[in-house]
Amino acid sequence: MDTNVLISNTLYMLGIICIICLIVGIFVLFVKLKKAKSEKQEFEEKYNSLEIKVNGLKLETLESKLNPHLFKNILNSIQSHAYQTYHALDKLANVLDYILYESQKKFVSPSEEIEFALNLIEINKIKISPLFELKVKTKIKEGELLYEQPILAPMISIDLIENAFKHADLKSSDAFISIVFEFKESCFYLTVSNKISDHKILKKDRSGLGSDTLEQRLKIIYNNNFKLDKFVEDDVYIAHLKIDLLEYKAQMLASGR
Repeated sequence: MDTNVLISNTLYMLGIICIICLIVGIFVLFVKLKKAKSEKQEFEEKYNSLEIKVNGLKLETLESKLNPHLFKNILNSIQSHAYQTYHALDKLANVLDYILYESQKKFVSPSEEIEFALNLIEINKIKISPLFELKVKTKIKEGELLYEQPILAPMISIDLIENAFKHADLKSSDAFISIVFEFKESCFYLTVSNKISDHKILKKDRSGLGSDTLEQRLKIIYNNNFKLDKFVEDDVYIAHLKIDLLEYKAQMLASGR
């Protein structure tokens, strides 16, 4: 009987010890998990901070390349068509004001960007024959609150427009360039299409900079709030850009930016 009691007491003590060890083990594991979670959160915060800084540096680099590139193209166009210098210089003055002042801002209003793009188109018109079909349309829905608010990245429209004038078939009888600006339901739309030239274009140094710059800027600034489609249909190159500014603004407000 004493032996049974002794065994029972021993088992009881062993059970208590196992339970205590289990509780201690769970507590130690909980502390380690909490510490790991805290370290992970701290790491993510540092990573996000570094990512923001890197993206900021990328954006500064891209924009510093973009302005001289555009300016050089404009001057070359005017120089090669001296007979239209007065008209071109008038438009160039507006474009330069935008580049020197508005483009230094983080954001401009869609209204300002479209006005800038229309001036840019007028300058590019000196490259083409008066018989060339150039269609430019603006479709702005009335009462759009974001249309006059600074929420659009400056000079976001120039790459698609410049590429159309650069690659269009200016000699073909059915050649054309179509540029359509739209602003509806707080979204900015730009659709540019042109007949593709059969003539091979000589590659220049730094060619393709604008195209790469545009996509990088869109990804850095608007993340998933944009869509850029480029495709060819029957020898017509079409580029369509959509930026959801309302969704982007909502995310900015939510993040406290």
